[in-house]
Amino acid sequence: MNILTPISRIFVGILFIISGFIKLNDPLGFSYKLQEYFSAEVLNLPFLEPYALAISVFVVVFEVVLGVFLLIGYKPKFTLWSLLLMIVFFTFLTFYSAYFDKVKDCGCFGDALKLTPWESFTKDVVLLVLILIVFFGKKYITPIFNPIVTNSVAALSLVLSLAFGYHVLMHLPSIDFRAYKIGDNLLDNMSTPPDAPKAVQEFTWTFDVDGEQQTIVTDGSYPSVNGTYVGVETKIIKEGFQPPILDFSIESEEEDFTEYYLEKDRLLMLVSYNLETAEKEGLLKLKSISDQALQKGYTVIGLSASGEDVKNRIKQEYDLRFEFFICDEKALKTVVRSNPGVLQLKKGTVQQKVHWNDIEDLEL
Repeated sequence: MNILTPISRIFVGILFIISGFIKLNDPLGFSYKLQEYFSAEVLNLPFLEPYALAISVFVVVFEVVLGVFLLIGYKPKFTLWSLLLMIVFFTFLTFYSAYFDKVKDCGCFGDALKLTPWESFTKDVVLLVLILIVFFGKKYITPIFNPIVTNSVAALSLVLSLAFGYHVLMHLPSIDFRAYKIGDNLLDNMSTPPDAPKAVQEFTWTFDVDGEQQTIVTDGSYPSVNGTYVGVETKIIKEGFQPPILDFSIESEEEDFTEYYLEKDRLLMLVSYNLETAEKEGLLKLKSISDQALQKGYTVIGLSASGEDVKNRIKQEYDLRFEFFICDEKALKTVVRSNPGVLQLKKGTVQQKVHWNDIEDLEL
C-alpha cells in the first residue's frame, strides 16, 4: 500500500484536474449535457434543468480543487470522502447511460475527447478502484508543504477556478475543441471524403420455413431462402466515418441555403438559439454590428431555432435589417457558447467568433 497509494494519488489527482479543467473551460457546454441527463427520457428530473448551469459550475470547480487537494494532501479525510462519493455517483450515471443507451457521450472530457458510454463506465470503474486504494491507504497521505503553504495553495486553487469559470462564461471558452472554431471550414467539416471508411453492419434475417423460424446472418444482402420473411435486426460491428458537423444548416421554411451562404466571401452570422431568452443587451449590440457590416458590404444573416412569429417580433422590436434562418437548437448551442453570439466567415472558414460581450472586438 505504501507504493500503490502514492501512485494512485498522483494519477487520480492529475486526472481530476485535467477532466475538471476541460469542463471548466466550457461550463455552459457541460450544463447542456446535464440538461440532457435531467430530461424526462434519461433520469426524469426536469425540475433540475433550470439549475443546470449552477450545478455545472459547482461540479467542475469541485472536481478541479479535489484534484489539487489530493495532490497537496489538504484535509485528506474530507478530500477522500468527496472523491469516493463523486466517483460512485458518476459510475452509477455512466452505467445507467450505457446499459439503457440513454446518453451517447457522457461529457467527461467535454468536447476534447469523446468516449462511448461503455468507455466512460470503464474509465469510472478504474478510477473507483484507484480511489479505493487511496481511501484505504490514507495513512500514507501527508501534506507536501507546511500548513501555511498548503492552505494557501488550496484557497488559491478555489479562487482561480472560480475566476476562470466566470471569465469563460462572460466571454467564450479559452480553448475551443468544437468543429466551429476559428480557422475551421464548416463546409469541409460537413463533408464526407470519397474514400472514407463505411460502417460495417451485421444483418440477422428471420424467415418462417415450413412452420419453423430460421435465422440467417449477412452483411446486408437479402438471403435466398424458400420461406416467408418475418423480420430483420441490424447490428453495427464497426462505426464508419462521421463528419465533425452533422446537424448544422441554414434554411428557410421552403429551401436549404447552407452551401449558398457558406460560399460567401464576407459573411456575418448572428446566432441566437433562442431569441426569447437572448440577452437584451446582446440583441441591441446585434443591431449596431449588423448595420456596420451591411454598410461595409457584408452579407448578414441570423440563425435561430425560434419560431417565425418570435423572429418577426424581435426584428421589429430591435429594428434588425437582416433575415433570420432556421437551424437546429442543439447545433446552434454548439456553434457558439453565447446567446447571442457572432461569427465572421470567409467562404465557410471561421475568421472571428465572439461572445455578445465582446462584439466591439470584431474587426470588419
